[in-house]
Amino acid sequence: MHPDTIPEGRREAMIRLLRLGGVSCAAAGLGVWLNGRGGRPASPAAPTVRSNFQVPADPVLPEMVVVQGDDPARIARRAIEELGGIHRFISRGDVVVIKPNAAWDRTVEQAANTNPLVVAEVVRLCLGAGAGRAIVTDVSIHDPRRSFARSGIAAAARAAGAEVVLPEDRLFREVDLRGRVLSSWPVLEPFLSADKMINVPIAKHHSLTGATLGMKNWYGILGGPRQRLHQRIHESLVDLADFVRPTLTLIDAFRVLLRNGPSGGNPADVILKRTLIAGTDPVALDAYAAKAYWDLDWHTLGYLKLASERHLGTLSFEAVRTRFVTL
Repeated sequence: MHPDTIPEGRREAMIRLLRLGGVSCAAAGLGVWLNGRGGRPASPAAPTVRSNFQVPADPVLPEMVVVQGDDPARIARRAIEELGGIHRFISRGDVVVIKPNAAWDRTVEQAANTNPLVVAEVVRLCLGAGAGRAIVTDVSIHDPRRSFARSGIAAAARAAGAEVVLPEDRLFREVDLRGRVLSSWPVLEPFLSADKMINVPIAKHHSLTGATLGMKNWYGILGGPRQRLHQRIHESLVDLADFVRPTLTLIDAFRVLLRNGPSGGNPADVILKRTLIAGTDPVALDAYAAKAYWDLDWHTLGYLKLASERHLGTLSFEAVRTRFVTL
């Protein structure tokens, strides 16, 4: 469904919920339903790998859940419960890779990386569901050891039982991404051997695209000269999103970096929203957060329209089954 065909009232109501930081204006404690629906030279030896980690759709369950509360772990847990529970996504023995944004040597308050409490809760839920391994990893931009340590992600993930994998040259494999722009590229090995993939980005401003959310977070699976991808950034984003179709996406909007992203640094650029947006439609999730926090849509964020055209998700976020909860 094209955005221009959606009733304006529903669209504006959803946007206000995030901008006000108040899903409490929906119905506190109750679910509210809105129904409606360039890279390196290609190498012929580069292997192709499994990259679709999605689970079957369930027409009874929401496709997107927005939860607000004062505890990052609790809102993450509730979001997964509303989507059908962790057992819908994780089976006994699964190797689960959890992909936060851990790119920057920044503190939690600077909101450049995913909240460690959200990451840890996802780890606990996966292991509680019987996952054989829960791996937390990212290809950081700043020094990985410093980024994982200062963000709090390494300590929180390990305390919850996860293996934290830092990027090392020996862990990258050249892979055929089968993209329209991206062909052969080095990918961090855990992303190639997972049974399930959970994307846990943080919502923040980006100096080039305007916002970095779920699909942009997949840049963190790659090694090599990633800055070259910026030459055709929207096409490369969609190639990556097509290559990695996650089991589940949880956008951390507990703190939102509104300006001077993606690295941030100034707490004055951060706003406390106490929100988590989760679901199985990565395009709808990105479209919703981008519109609500930065007033960006598919006219500006070309990757959203391209992703919709490749059937990676729904461009019109107001058309997906959505539930709002306040704790």
